[in-house]
Amino acid sequence: MHHKSVLMPLLGLLALLAAPCAMASDLAKEQRWADQIVDALIDGEAIRLEAGATPFLGILTEADGASRAAIVLHGIGAHPDWPQVVQPLRARLPEHGWTTLSLQLPILGNEAAGEDYLPLMDEVAPRLDAGIAYLKERGYGTVVVVAHSMGAAMASDYLAGGDRGVAAFVGIGMGAGATRPGRTDNARSLARITLPVLDLYGSADLEDVVGSAGLRAAAAAQAGNDAYTRQQVDGANHFFDGRDDALLAAVSGWLEANAGP
Repeated sequence: MHHKSVLMPLLGLLALLAAPCAMASDLAKEQRWADQIVDALIDGEAIRLEAGATPFLGILTEADGASRAAIVLHGIGAHPDWPQVVQPLRARLPEHGWTTLSLQLPILGNEAAGEDYLPLMDEVAPRLDAGIAYLKERGYGTVVVVAHSMGAAMASDYLAGGDRGVAAFVGIGMGAGATRPGRTDNARSLARITLPVLDLYGSADLEDVVGSAGLRAAAAAQAGNDAYTRQQVDGANHFFDGRDDALLAAVSGWLEANAGP
């Protein structure tokens, strides 16, 4: 299949890079995820992107005739076809006119906690830069970012750095405050983001997500961001289990109103 042939160079390079080196991301784990995804992928095409000298996996799912695209980002320790939140969005947003590009973010082993991800934050920007450039080069004039959990923290930190060529940001299950130190604290980042933001979470989300909703809203107000929207989905947990339709409706509806044609 075509997507297997595209990824063969990626898998070989990741094997070489998996040895101990200056990179913090667990590249061996990335390779294991890539092996599994390439073998099982049904919707979309696996592609090879590069962040400097580091290759990483992306999944492109195209919408016919679309001129707009969404970069989709997974949560802690996961991958770009994760069955909760990520796969439903990357596979179904094309039904609403959005091509999606789901990216592999830097990850650590299963035992790692959120604070352990702080050293990986500098590895995020080159991957998002590569994803945005890939889409822009293919004629997608509007690019947005839709990210879940730790992916949302990484994306908000990235977007707080200034103009990245992104039209809007959807952060799903964003935590903030003392439980999210430094650059993993979404409130810290939201205080510097002025582009349209959807802060989406479930009523049964993690305690630090629900409990810090006011803190995130205050941070957006500090940034003077009149395009910030906070939305709670009734009955949804952190992974929107059983609520994929509500998740898709919330994200696609907001994007149409705030980053549409």
